[in-house]
Amino acid sequence: MSSDFLPTQLVDTINKIAQTAGERIMEVYATDFEVEQKADKSPLTVADMAAHETIVTGLKELNNDCPILSEESAKIPYSTRASWDRYWLVDPLDGTREFVKRNGEFTVNIALIDDHKPILGVVYVPVTGVTYFAAMGSGAFKCLPQQSPTPIHVRPLPKNRLTIAGSRSHGSESLQKFIQALDVEVEVISIGSSLKMCLVAEGKADVYPRFGPTSEWDTAAAQCVLEQAGGYLTDLHLQPLRYNTKDSLLNPYFFVFSDTHQDWSRYITQAVSI
Repeated sequence: MSSDFLPTQLVDTINKIAQTAGERIMEVYATDFEVEQKADKSPLTVADMAAHETIVTGLKELNNDCPILSEESAKIPYSTRASWDRYWLVDPLDGTREFVKRNGEFTVNIALIDDHKPILGVVYVPVTGVTYFAAMGSGAFKCLPQQSPTPIHVRPLPKNRLTIAGSRSHGSESLQKFIQALDVEVEVISIGSSLKMCLVAEGKADVYPRFGPTSEWDTAAAQCVLEQAGGYLTDLHLQPLRYNTKDSLLNPYFFVFSDTHQDWSRYITQAVSI
């Protein structure tokens, strides 16, 4: 894969890699799996590593020279990563808590990062077989099993009612403060993993404020889908989220929204000190 290889030319291949990884996950999901614990206390299952190995193998077969940064790979120091202009950023199983709870709200996330921005993103939902995908300049799509992809787009902001996507496993006091600051009726959809961002991308939610910890592999694929669907992902100062710019791979708190005409900053300020 040369540096001028267009992301649109990779979409079908990456979709297939994500789906194959999802099949590996479902093989474990159907069993009485055992759960280990990572250092950060989030559950690590056999499915994590099975999906990781599948994705890494597929990406290396595509091109062995493009670096891969995965949640399940060994820590790669920033002194090495700093030289990367283009690389794969992968979360083999986003939503491990959802996996353990068996609620189906977990995803396979694969993104291609170029110049600190996601230019290709695939989010695959193993339980439903739904795929969200996008490539820079080509729009965003949702594909149901055995169906053709359909374009998705964020919706205009409703005047009197907002739908907020919220974390099922990571609720926060700041989110409640944000909701209280809004002067409209609010519906909260609680859902796991990168599906929250996909809800905004496909026009089923308007806002997703994240006042809690995430890592770069948690957001990159869905960010590409969101942005190509006309949405925005920023830090709490409303600056675009960028990747591989520092030693830490933790994201700042962030904000996902569909409409720039609203003054979101005043609501964010009431929710958390920035």
